[in-house]
Amino acid sequence: MKRSLQRYTYATGSPWEPIVGYSRAIRVGSTVHVSGSTATDAQGAVVGVGDAYVQTLQALRKIERALVHAGATLRDVVRTRIYVTNIAMWQDIGRAHRELLGDVRPACTMVQVAALVDPAMLVEIEAEAIVSS
Repeated sequence: MKRSLQRYTYATGSPWEPIVGYSRAIRVGSTVHVSGSTATDAQGAVVGVGDAYVQTLQALRKIERALVHAGATLRDVVRTRIYVTNIAMWQDIGRAHRELLGDVRPACTMVQVAALVDPAMLVEIEAEAIVSS
């Protein structure tokens, strides 16, 4: 008989989670998947308008909080996916990513997209982590 892994969800209480039908993070076994995270504060306001570096730091800090709730840390991150509205900002985005994840050096993809849900948003980041036992 095959054992099924426990599935845990983490929600932030954002009004968008029930509207869209998603969780900030899901943990199944030792794997944590963090949804696309943008540079919004607790009230939903965009942080760092016009500044891709600040927005990247804010999004990664939001990811870090979700990881902690799921029993992980930034050190457990194995992959990030970064969606940007202007790839010319890659150096500022990359600098912020390096500051928080440079020692971890996860697999990383950065791609330009046409738009994010709010025109003031420049960056959205997804993360996957594997928690070591």
